[in-house]
Amino acid sequence: MTSGRSAVALPARMAVVDCDVHAAEPSIEALFPYLAAHWREVATTTQFRGPTDSAHPPSAATSLRPELVGAEPPAASSVDDIAHHVLDPWDVQAAILVCSYSAEAIKNPDAAVALTRAVNTWLQSEWLDRDGRLRGSIVVPASPQLAAEEIDRMGEDPRFVQVLLPVRSFAPYGNRLWWPVLEAAHRHGLVVALHFGGYPGNPPTAVGWPTTYIEEFVDGASAFQSQLMSLVSEGVFDRFEGLRVICLESGFAWMPSLMWRFDRLWRALRREIPWTRRAPSAYLREHVRLSTQPFDVPDAAEFARIAEQIDCPGMLCFATDYPHWQFTSDADAVPADVGETALRAIMGGNAQALYNLSP
Repeated sequence: MTSGRSAVALPARMAVVDCDVHAAEPSIEALFPYLAAHWREVATTTQFRGPTDSAHPPSAATSLRPELVGAEPPAASSVDDIAHHVLDPWDVQAAILVCSYSAEAIKNPDAAVALTRAVNTWLQSEWLDRDGRLRGSIVVPASPQLAAEEIDRMGEDPRFVQVLLPVRSFAPYGNRLWWPVLEAAHRHGLVVALHFGGYPGNPPTAVGWPTTYIEEFVDGASAFQSQLMSLVSEGVFDRFEGLRVICLESGFAWMPSLMWRFDRLWRALRREIPWTRRAPSAYLREHVRLSTQPFDVPDAAEFARIAEQIDCPGMLCFATDYPHWQFTSDADAVPADVGETALRAIMGGNAQALYNLSP
């Protein structure tokens, strides 16, 4: 997004909800007002800086739009920057903030709790309090029980609308180990957001450690597929019937093949998971939404084909993924050649329903 008004002409009175806008924590010092004295001292007197891993290496072309390289202050580090590049140009009703803090890389559980609490309170005070168009994602430690406690702490603030989980994890999210997290999200009416990234210590691909970042980035779609298969197969959507999931920075062109293969093999193997009462694709269409970035279809005809296969008007939610570089112009961020009814659903209607936002 360049500054100024959006170059995309949308129909009048069309609600726009951006489901993936990054809020960048600039340094551990920014969290000092929200950290206990002990952890401030640790950060000041040692080399401890919190998580140092990142799913978006600064040197990767996809991590930052070219016009934002070298910007001061850094992109996505303040409400003013978000307002200038996203909120005002797109005239959004709401933008869902995502702070990809990589808390799963902090192996000291006490430090993980202290830092995730600080990040969430920082988001609350420095972002949500300053612009009513912003909504938050709860950052949680990798421990399921500790994560559930943080969800209970922050879940009473209605401005937090989802729980942020990295798509790579030490165990699939359908596993019973994670049920305390899913139950807490369900209890507070929060969406579970699976976002690209995660550093649990396991390889990022099913066959081991890759050599290059592009391998990890391209293969990210397989991690999203694995997590959705786990949620359906372990009966999560039967146990927590109102649970909603959104895949962020996942792409969506992989969904038709997953639905087809999952349904086909479920018909043959369903006695292994007798608690599933419907075909997997039915659970996915009801409970799962996908963000539009990265927009991984080559042309309008292919998009129309995929849209028909996955019931696109009901599953896709608009996202800019600011400040990442997933498109080169505003027009690339909006599905082309779709009817106005479908466009209204994608740009805002689906997200309004997903996050219980008033029209």
